[in-house]
Amino acid sequence: MHGTMNIVKLFSLSFYTGTSSMYVCCKPDPKYKAKKAKKTQFLPRQNGDLSFTYDILQAFSGSYLAQVTIENEHPLGRLDHWNLTWEWTRGEFINAMRGAYTHKRDSAQCIYGAAGEYYKDLDFSQVMNCEKRPVIADLPRDRAQDEKVGKLPYCCRNGSLLPPLMDQSRAKAVFQLQVFKIPPDVTNRTALYPPQKWHIDGVLNPEYECGAPVRVDPTEFPDPSGLQSVTDAIASWQVVCNITRPKVKQSRCCVSFSAYYNDSVVPCNTCACGCTDEDEDAGTCDQDAPALLLPAEALLVPFANRSEKARAWARLKHREVPKRLPCSDNCGVSLNWHINSDYRSGWTARITLFNWRSDPFEDWFAAVQMKKAYPGYENVYSFNGTRLPFNDTVFFQGLPGLNYLMGETNGSNPKTDPRVPGKQQSVISFSKKNTPGINIRHGDGFPTKVFFNGEECEIPRIFPVGSGGRKAGGNGFLPVLLACVLTFVLMVDRGLH
Repeated sequence: MHGTMNIVKLFSLSFYTGTSSMYVCCKPDPKYKAKKAKKTQFLPRQNGDLSFTYDILQAFSGSYLAQVTIENEHPLGRLDHWNLTWEWTRGEFINAMRGAYTHKRDSAQCIYGAAGEYYKDLDFSQVMNCEKRPVIADLPRDRAQDEKVGKLPYCCRNGSLLPPLMDQSRAKAVFQLQVFKIPPDVTNRTALYPPQKWHIDGVLNPEYECGAPVRVDPTEFPDPSGLQSVTDAIASWQVVCNITRPKVKQSRCCVSFSAYYNDSVVPCNTCACGCTDEDEDAGTCDQDAPALLLPAEALLVPFANRSEKARAWARLKHREVPKRLPCSDNCGVSLNWHINSDYRSGWTARITLFNWRSDPFEDWFAAVQMKKAYPGYENVYSFNGTRLPFNDTVFFQGLPGLNYLMGETNGSNPKTDPRVPGKQQSVISFSKKNTPGINIRHGDGFPTKVFFNGEECEIPRIFPVGSGGRKAGGNGFLPVLLACVLTFVLMVDRGLH
């Protein structure tokens, strides 16, 4: 008996060659009992949408070397040009960093504080940061091989943290920092305290709510020489963050709805991404008024140039025009979902992305949640499309070479033409085979949630509907056929009389 298996040895002898061989057969040992998992000394690690690990790699009496690891664990979570802040609680300051940097290098708080009294001979002009709440950012890509600040795995990505679904290797970031302590902690090398109140944010990304650091078992690091050994961190803490849903009028992107069977576009909601007090105080727009329906061509026009089109369209459709028009949506990115066609066996939609910002989006992605239409998703023709195995969501990203959403640019004539947004679009096909009873004209073809680069966009509260709610496509020829039959009957009837 050995381990969990019984070993049976069988021997055989070859009469032709005079050689012998041995065969070993194994079968499970019914008396074997698995050992209980070893209890951890500290709390077990938790799962979240985003997690930080604060590892102490080296500890001295007056300082220590720490490594911060950021891991994106949400399939739709993302950060671009991230900024990380925390709060020191015991007067620590950052002497040097590798793989990241702080936005400010003001040493006055050290010189005129407790650190300056203790470190009398230290040249604080070379210190990285003395703020109680430093703002830390990732290094650009060209610093990845820098001998002084680079040379770390997963560093120097210019603040990009992609979902693991897009690229597992780019869902992680690492940087190191040398932290100096002040009395009474300088006399004890084991006096180690992680910073508190962690917060991370990006350019147009989800909002994360982070918990307090929790002491966990030390992180194990593989031997850099390649030997089969591991090195434990001196101490480790974990910070878990989760995505919070944006509040009303606090999103960073918005969605408009349109359809081939209705010539009006339902635009983004008023103040979808917030409105300033100046807008209300000036009395030029109404923050609480519902957005006015628009003609399709108005989607390409910046909001500041839409007023005349909105008024003219309302008069044409015999709708009331308020004295104060609704305020802008104030969103840097908007998406339009358009029902393109509807026929007996399927239907199509067109999604268009508009970037109203001056800076582009590299490696962008969008995701739509469609509770009724998801089972019928077939294909997307200008993007990469992937079914996600949760929440009835389809994930879209640009094809190689088309994954760059340009920023807003000048029109053909900058003096007279408005600025033009960067845009990309694609057609999406759906089958009705797996969605019996779906009614596209009654709104079943519109998404219930839309995400851009991980941020949940605000969607309209209403959607276009067809007149009378009649189904289109395969039954669309019936009214024409009935009209022809009726005309023929009337002609025959007149001829007989």
